[in-house]
Amino acid sequence: MSVVGIIAEFNPFHSGHEFLLNQARLIAGNDPIVVLTSGNYVQRGEMAIMSKWNRAKAALQSGADLVFETPFSTTVEPADLFSLGNIEQLAKLGVTDLVFGVEDANLNFTYLGSKIAEIPQNHMNFKDYSQTYSTQYNQMVAREVGHEINQPNAILGLAYAVANHNLGSPLSLHPVHRIGAGHDDLLQRSGVVQSASAIRNLLLHNENTDNLKYWMPKSEAVELAKQEVYPNWNLLFPFLKYRLESSSIEDLHQIYQMSEGLEYNMKEGIHLARDFTEFLRRIKSKRYTYSRLRRLSLYTLLNITQADMIASFNEESLLLLGFSKIGRKFLKDNRKNSQTKIISKVDKRSAKSGSLALQVRVDRLFEQIMGVDQNFGRRPLEV
Repeated sequence: MSVVGIIAEFNPFHSGHEFLLNQARLIAGNDPIVVLTSGNYVQRGEMAIMSKWNRAKAALQSGADLVFETPFSTTVEPADLFSLGNIEQLAKLGVTDLVFGVEDANLNFTYLGSKIAEIPQNHMNFKDYSQTYSTQYNQMVAREVGHEINQPNAILGLAYAVANHNLGSPLSLHPVHRIGAGHDDLLQRSGVVQSASAIRNLLLHNENTDNLKYWMPKSEAVELAKQEVYPNWNLLFPFLKYRLESSSIEDLHQIYQMSEGLEYNMKEGIHLARDFTEFLRRIKSKRYTYSRLRRLSLYTLLNITQADMIASFNEESLLLLGFSKIGRKFLKDNRKNSQTKIISKVDKRSAKSGSLALQVRVDRLFEQIMGVDQNFGRRPLEV
């Protein structure tokens, strides 16, 4: 059995994701395709543009057999920890193959991952504070493998490969060449594959949504077009401003990943900034990437402490968002072999501790913004 896994955000789900699922089906055949998707918050430290349920529905209708929500404690992390957590969960579910989109599918990610993973740790202690960690890491990769890898999906694909090697290579890696627009490209005048960021920008700027039906499944396009609120950082900025200005330095110091006096910079920057973009510019330095600062802002907004993340790591579970007939059969047949806790219904008991407790807590803000319950009373989708 070739159980194919996909790690995704689907923010939102579009025709490029449909293509990736079709490529996964060529490998899986009649066997299941398992998707781990970010919930209502995504890896770069932002609120998702659509709810996890709507994105899961689009994936199921386009060929996925099982869709699980990746725990917040794995999702909102830098690429190495994001990859390690997702690869480990896929392996525990019994997944054998990983399919992922990259700019250049001819790269041997398995070889590159093993080569990078075997670099001594003391070579990873980057001390140049005039450059970000990610910049120094990419420079080191170029030196070690003789090939510069600086495109977003290739960087993430390499992180998957390193994580897979460090876990004993439980998955076979299948890079798929991306088609259409690049990861962060602006809206193209033609073509059926637009970047997710271009689609988000269109929605956030209240531009014409008639063309959405050409770039994503029709039912999802309709859902997006009628959505009244599109979550974004400028919408959340007043909440962050209140949180930072009403918190003491001591309280902010407890926030996960708050280090090197960033709490002081954030306190000063938020008081002067008129919007989130200006806030990021005020606290930006050569030491930190914008993604790192967005994640830290999200931790701060949601009051995520080091203790919260440790508790979640120590008791991680997967919330089942939906399944097909093939997926349901796979779950039934492999229930005894699964090495991870799968939850299909959130109740007071299951939400008391661990990763699910954290997910329920952070989803409260998403519910406040969107006006739709995200956990209690929800059942997995079935297609």
